[in-house]
Amino acid sequence: MKRFLLLVLSLWSLALIDLSRSEDGFEEPYLDEETVSPGGGANSLMVPLTLIPGAVSKGAVCLDGTPPGYHLHRGFGSGSNSWVIHLEGGGWCNNIRTCVFRKTTRRGSSKFMEKQLNFTGILSNKPAENPDFYNWNRVRVRYCDGASFAGEGHDEVNQLYFRGQRIWSAVMEELMSKGMQNAKQALLSGCSAGGLASILHCDEFKALFPETTKVKCLSDAGLFLDALNVAGGRTLRNMYEGVVTLQGVEKNLPSSCTSQKDPTSCFFPENLVSNVKTPMFLLNAAYDAWQVDQSLIPSIADPHGLWHECKVDRLRCNSSQIKFFQDFRNQMLDAVKTFSGSNQNGLFINSCFAHCQSELQVTWYENDSPRVGNKAVAASVGNWFFNRDTVKAIDCPYPCDKTCYDSILK
Repeated sequence: MKRFLLLVLSLWSLALIDLSRSEDGFEEPYLDEETVSPGGGANSLMVPLTLIPGAVSKGAVCLDGTPPGYHLHRGFGSGSNSWVIHLEGGGWCNNIRTCVFRKTTRRGSSKFMEKQLNFTGILSNKPAENPDFYNWNRVRVRYCDGASFAGEGHDEVNQLYFRGQRIWSAVMEELMSKGMQNAKQALLSGCSAGGLASILHCDEFKALFPETTKVKCLSDAGLFLDALNVAGGRTLRNMYEGVVTLQGVEKNLPSSCTSQKDPTSCFFPENLVSNVKTPMFLLNAAYDAWQVDQSLIPSIADPHGLWHECKVDRLRCNSSQIKFFQDFRNQMLDAVKTFSGSNQNGLFINSCFAHCQSELQVTWYENDSPRVGNKAVAASVGNWFFNRDTVKAIDCPYPCDKTCYDSILK
C-alpha cells in the first residue's frame, strides 16, 4: 500500500510540471517533498517559515522583490552544535515569460510560500527516521530566484529581480547569526535545482567556517547532464543557456570552469564536481525520473508519441529504448569518474527511475527503502559523513534493482 501511495503521489507531482511549461517546450521540475508528502499525520513535524526582512535592504530578494525565507528546527543534545542546511529545488526560469509567471508562485515570491512545512527524510527529528542527523539544527532554505541561488541582475521593465547569489549570502549571514557560526560540523544539502546549488556553493559554504569545523556537501538529484534527447537535440542546454544569460549567472560561476568552457557548460554539474575542493556526496538515480521525462523525452522531442508507452510503463520499452536509457546511465557514470577517484567524495547511484531521494521518508530511511549493497540512502550518507566507511555505491543496470520506488512518468 505504501509503494502504491508513493506511485500515485509521484504521478500527481509530475503532473504538476505541466503547469509550468515554457514556450520552448521545456518544463520546470516541481517535484519536491511538500508536494509528494502533503499535510502530515498527527506525529508530523511542521516547521514555520521565517522571512529575512533585512535582506530587502541588501537587494537579496525573490523574483518579485519580496524577502527570502527559511524553516529552522533547532537541534538538541549532542546535535546542538551541528547543522544541516537543505536547499530547496523547483526548476528554473529561462526567459521573461517564465520568470514573470514564476513570481506569482511560491518559487518566485515569499507571498505564496507555505507558512509551515513538514520536515521528513534528512530533516526528520526522529532517530528511527533519520539516525545520524535527527537532533541537528535542520534548515530548509526556500527557493525563489529561479537560477539555483546563482543569479545577479534586475529587469526594471518587468520588475524582475535576479538575486539568487545575494539570497544565498543573506541566508548564510542570517543562519550564522542564529548560532551556525559555532557549528562543530555542518552539511550543505539540496534536491534537484537545490542539488545543483549545493554543488555551486559547496566551497563557499566551507569558507564560512574555521578549519576545525567538519564541513561536507550532499547533492541529491542534482547531477543534470548535457545529454541528447530522443530527437538528437539538447533540451537542457537550451534551457540553461537562457537561465545563465537572462539572470547574469556567469559572474558567479567558478572561474576554474569559465576559464576553459562557455558559461552554459559551467552550469552543468558534470563540469563542476571534479573541481569542488570540499568533500561531497552525489546521490542520484541512474535514470533520473525528471531528466528522463523532461530533458531526454520531452513532448516536443516526441511529437508522434513513439515513446509514450515506454514512458508510462518501462516493461513496454523496446530494446533500442532500453539501450537509450543505458547510454544515459553510462554518460552519468563517465561524468563522475574523476570525482569518484577522490577518497573524500561519496557516491550513491541506484538504478531507479526516481528524483530526490533524501526528502522523502520512504526513500531516505525505512525498512524497505531503496538499497545498494544492502545499505539505504541515509545509512550510506551517514557512513560517508562520519568516515565510518568509504561509500562508492553504484548499482548494476536496470532492471536489476528490486528495491526502487520508481516515479510514474506520464
